[in-house]
Amino acid sequence: MCTAVVPTSRDQSPVVYYNANDNPIWFIRSTDPPTSMAFRLPVVSDPEIPEGAEVSASGRLPRWLKRPIPRSNSNHMTAGLLEELKLETVCDNAKCPNRMECYSQQTATFMILGAVCTRPCGFCAVHRGRPPELPESDEPERVAEAAARLGLKHVVITSVTRDDLPDGGADHFYRCVVAVRERTGATTEVLTPDFVHCKPSLARVIEARPDVFNHNMETVPRLYRRVRGPKSDYAWTLQMMLDVKKYDASVRTKSGLMLGLGEERAELLDALADLREHDVDFLTLGQYLQPGEKYLPVVRYVPPEEFDELGEIARGMGFKKVASGPFVRSSYHARDMAETAV
Repeated sequence: MCTAVVPTSRDQSPVVYYNANDNPIWFIRSTDPPTSMAFRLPVVSDPEIPEGAEVSASGRLPRWLKRPIPRSNSNHMTAGLLEELKLETVCDNAKCPNRMECYSQQTATFMILGAVCTRPCGFCAVHRGRPPELPESDEPERVAEAAARLGLKHVVITSVTRDDLPDGGADHFYRCVVAVRERTGATTEVLTPDFVHCKPSLARVIEARPDVFNHNMETVPRLYRRVRGPKSDYAWTLQMMLDVKKYDASVRTKSGLMLGLGEERAELLDALADLREHDVDFLTLGQYLQPGEKYLPVVRYVPPEEFDELGEIARGMGFKKVASGPFVRSSYHARDMAETAV
């Protein structure tokens, strides 16, 4: 039986980080457990929107979110291979804006355990409902075959959330990672669901020895359940990242947040501080884009200059590698991040 972990409280003491210009960034620790924020800063006014920033009310994307379509036959080759092997990708199912770029470079993020998710997340375009079938037993071999034929040196494997399975699909993750490594010798990265309150499932995934364990925080505590659904648990997410290192200290951990959902600057920095306090190595920050009318609206489009600034702050906090920009996604250019020496 899987049980919840109750986080311990922390001392109230000042913490300082420095950015690239050696300017101090101060935080005050909260005595509360991380069910909301580890570091609390008072919100005394509406968030400041930098000059030139655009908000979603216009109904048009700002200029920095418009990009040319890659011209390459590799785009069609990758899509054809995935269709031949009957494999799903998060690129297609989540309507990723980088899909054509990644496919043209003969890479993709494999999505295992089907194409139906049991969680009603407010931001994600993946189809939700009750999955019609058990995991396909030959899927690990098909993923490995695709990775081999694409010549991938770093393979990212994610999945839908499968709350209908006793282990959440953890053993299937294990089999996919092992199959890819045995067939290709590539480094592997898993981007998993939260396996909420089920440590044995997390342990099973880490037993496969992925090089990188990725689980996205997605947003700040105040918006957590609205964005990620009622089963999500901010404290559990943080504890899970820490537990990965307890199971295998060599695994590098990674998390990411979407910006533009209504988060305040102070609470965003608090969330980043929480991740560092739980020994997360890598961070991605990207712009949330509404995949359709029934999904959460974009509250604000964050300009590239602000992403650059936030990336600098995050590096000052001690993240070993940070990718921060409007088009950044959790598995975008994942190989570059994974190859960073730790």
